[in-house]
Amino acid sequence: MSDNSRAAGAAAVTVVLWASAFVAIRSAGGHFSPGALALGRLLVASLALGVMWRISGDGWPPRAAWPGIAGSGVLWFGLYMITLNWGEREVDAGTAALVVTIGPILIALLGGWLLREGFTWRLGAGMAVSLAGITVVSVSESGTSGSGGGRAPVLGVALCVVAAVCFAAGVVFQKPALGHATAVQVTTFGCFAGTAACLPFAGQLVSQLGSAPASYTLNVVYLGLFPTMLGFTTWAYALARTPSGKMGATTYAVPGLVVVMSWLILGQVPRWLTLLGGALCLAGVAVSRGRKRSLAPRLRLEGGREQLPEQVRDAHAVIVGQDDEAGGLIREPD
Repeated sequence: MSDNSRAAGAAAVTVVLWASAFVAIRSAGGHFSPGALALGRLLVASLALGVMWRISGDGWPPRAAWPGIAGSGVLWFGLYMITLNWGEREVDAGTAALVVTIGPILIALLGGWLLREGFTWRLGAGMAVSLAGITVVSVSESGTSGSGGGRAPVLGVALCVVAAVCFAAGVVFQKPALGHATAVQVTTFGCFAGTAACLPFAGQLVSQLGSAPASYTLNVVYLGLFPTMLGFTTWAYALARTPSGKMGATTYAVPGLVVVMSWLILGQVPRWLTLLGGALCLAGVAVSRGRKRSLAPRLRLEGGREQLPEQVRDAHAVIVGQDDEAGGLIREPD
């Protein structure tokens, strides 16, 4: 098997594991509170990642990486998981996945503001389309019956939006840290930071574990070992061998897989209007990540292959990794 095939396989594993997390959260949320579920998942993942870190021999992260590690750990591993767990108590797994998909747009927005990476008209247009999608999802879910009428599902949608913001902010914090430490160090110690942030829920976790059916406890263990520890590991493996723009596009498959898994495992399917709103969210992400033509001339290499200079490629890289590829994107000079 070629290196490219192994990378494609690793990316596929990541997408499936991350999609399954939404279903497992919805299931485990039937017994565990949002904070207790987040802490239980992170404790399992921290143990597994700690073993992997020791085996890797990477050592302690340098001092310069700690602000980014702490920020990404608290926001991504901590608050993101708590708000997503809470949101999935109010809406089904498919709806949650469709709303959280706006994360890449928020990453680009925060990267342009905090990391001074600039803004494009595509980003603005994509945000407008995704905002329309969220509005459609909210209108759809407001008609869902439940305790408190339609307010509970709308609260769930709002919490999923907050989760997407926490995810995006966590990635923006993580990016500078990766310039000083390895991916294993940043992921492992970020998970440690998120675990520490969730420790106030330790009492709830202990209490709820005592009365939890085995299936719910196994869901927590699954979330820690597979979507968190293994999913991030296969993602890093594939990212090291694949253009980051292509890797970012693979996450678009997650909502569709979640809808199918949720239907097969939980018997839950989002309303048609919710699916339409989710499609708009995905369309907004696609618009915001669209590539634009560059005015830089092409360089012709031996064998007719065309490639941009490294400095130009780096200048076009964005926070979620839209690396411009040469084929068909750059026009000939006049």
